[in-house]
Amino acid sequence: MHILTPFLNQAWFIALMGVALIGGVLSAVHHAEVIAHKTGEPYGTLVLSISVTIIEVSLIIAMMLAGHEGAEFIARDAVFATVMIVMNGVVGLCIFVGGLKHHEMNFRNEGTNSALAVLTALATFILVMPVVTTSTPGPDFTISQLAFAGIASFALYVAFLLFQTITHRDYYLPVIREQKLDMEIHADKPSNKKTAASAFLLILSLLVVVGLAELLSPAIEAGVKAAGAPHTVVGIAIAMLVLLPEAFAAVRAARANRLQSSFNLALGSALASIGLTIPTVAAIAIFFNLPLSLGISDLNIVLMYLSFFIGALTLAIGRTTLLQGVVHLIIFFEYLFLSLVP
Repeated sequence: MHILTPFLNQAWFIALMGVALIGGVLSAVHHAEVIAHKTGEPYGTLVLSISVTIIEVSLIIAMMLAGHEGAEFIARDAVFATVMIVMNGVVGLCIFVGGLKHHEMNFRNEGTNSALAVLTALATFILVMPVVTTSTPGPDFTISQLAFAGIASFALYVAFLLFQTITHRDYYLPVIREQKLDMEIHADKPSNKKTAASAFLLILSLLVVVGLAELLSPAIEAGVKAAGAPHTVVGIAIAMLVLLPEAFAAVRAARANRLQSSFNLALGSALASIGLTIPTVAAIAIFFNLPLSLGISDLNIVLMYLSFFIGALTLAIGRTTLLQGVVHLIIFFEYLFLSLVP
């Protein structure tokens, strides 16, 4: 029994942890923006994406090693939920919120299209291939297949990072055309001391966010069980909690007419979620001989490729309108509804 279980039964304690979680999110976003202002794009958005993903990996591995109910599905549910939340929830909300204020926003479609192509390949390798391979029954990989999928995913993610940060960095820089430069661009960069302090406080804030998400998970599981909802809803709820800092920062950037930063952060989060999580989880599963099932259902395959198809149309022309945000959000709500009523 968890040491905090008696407290988790108290509504006031759950509410207190919720307030602390929001505080952790706001703190993480602030310190990530300080680092982003110091390093510039696209390095700044990578900081928050990779930081959250590393801590998310730690959370998934801890739950797998603890042998929780449905532990073999935790990585699958978390990764798939992250892809759907990012592709539809975060992207849709950024376009919608930014569209309400700015009507039409511009971005570099060269970079976003490249990121979407890598994300589509990664998601197919990990979430769809186990369903169609024939060496094992059911949606599972053999050990050799799992090892190859983990290595391929990590290699593809590293290739994307090199493309994004070295060879084609300009593809991920904000579009500055005739609009006025905002105050953030003219502001002096923070000092090395302030940046180092923000880096430490960012890690601390993210640890608080993920720690509170883990503490809240028993209450979430109890609520899901009481509602008679599928167990995968727990993974969705935890993924939403973990993605809060990135989602908040992405929407905030969209409101400031910095949609490129929003897309860098959103797509980077989904890419890191697969490119870093799966290789690590696969290695742990092979080393400790833990069960791991990664294949998603036919319904989720349809929803995922619908998301990629609509996402490709959205990112094709380098500018967005309110309507595109509505389309993504409706798909997101469809995903949530079908997760409750499959």
